[in-house]
Formats: sequence, C-alpha cells, structure tokens
Amino acid sequence: MSQLIVLSAVGTDRAGVVNDISRVILDCGGNIDESRMTTLGAEFAVLMLISGNWHTLNKLESALDKLTGDGNLAISIKKTDEAKPAADCMPYAIDVVCLDHPGIVFNLANFFASRQIDIAEVATKRYAAAHTGAPMFSMQMTVNIPGSTQLAQIRDEFLEMCDQLNLDAIMEPVKA
Repeated sequence: MSQLIVLSAVGTDRAGVVNDISRVILDCGGNIDESRMTTLGAEFAVLMLISGNWHTLNKLESALDKLTGDGNLAISIKKTDEAKPAADCMPYAIDVVCLDHPGIVFNLANFFASRQIDIAEVATKRYAAAHTGAPMFSMQMTVNIPGSTQLAQIRDEFLEMCDQLNLDAIMEPVKA
C-alpha cells in the first residue's frame, strides 16, 4: 500500500539542489507526485508530495539527514493522507495586480476565510513596473467556493473590496 509524505526544504540556492533531493527520493523508492519549487531571495524552497511504500519514510529520514549535514539545507518530512476532494465546491481563479503595499495577502485571505471559502493555492510576486519601476505586486489564487454560496453576491463583495483597496482583480471559474 502506498504511503504519502510531504517534504519541505529550504536552503541556500545552488546548482544541483533539485538533483540531490530527487536522487535521494528515487534511491529510497519514493516517487514525486507533486512539487512546488522556487527561489526566494538567495534561498531555494521546495514542497513535494512523495509516494512510496511504508519503507520509504524510514529510508528518507536517514538519507535526507546527509543532505542537511553542512547546515545549508533544512528538510522536514511529514506523513499525510490523500486529499479529500472539495465536496460540492466550485474552483475559482483569482488574479490580482496592484501597487505593492502591506496587507494585500492578509486582506484577501481574510475576505475568503470570513466567508468559509477554502484557499487551495496561492502564488505571489513582487516586481518593478515596466516603464516606471514602481513596486508592483501580483497574486494568483485558487479558491473552492461552496455550492450553496451565492456566487453573484461573493463576486460583488470581492470586487467591491478590491476597489476599496485599489486592487485590479479578476475572479472567474477554473476551466478544466
């Protein structure tokens, strides 16, 4: 029976770090089912969902310790279960672009949390505007809206909040 493990790693960015981690996973009998990897500042960060037999977890714990020996990489693993499908929910994509300022992520997260809407994924980025160099912020988010929710009302409230916060936003159903 297959087991699931979530691996998170953060460390100094360098060439070969993905190779090193993926080699250990393969050597221990694991398979990378899903992953998110990025560079944040001078650090590399990764989240992986790994599947394998019951032996995989024990082997991974020992083998991954060798990668953390020099202190430049911190790794943690945790057993998990299959994700339960969002019952009676509709996935919606949220795209936001605005001048960067504190509180954007909090205000959006608070909006959805206060309405019992699950946030499934979030990706954010800060960048300089093309011609002016102004600090810009973009966010892509996937939320699961319960089927019992009045979509028109949620959309209106969301766009009103975005207008108040001076956020350019789009909210549309995820198309398979």
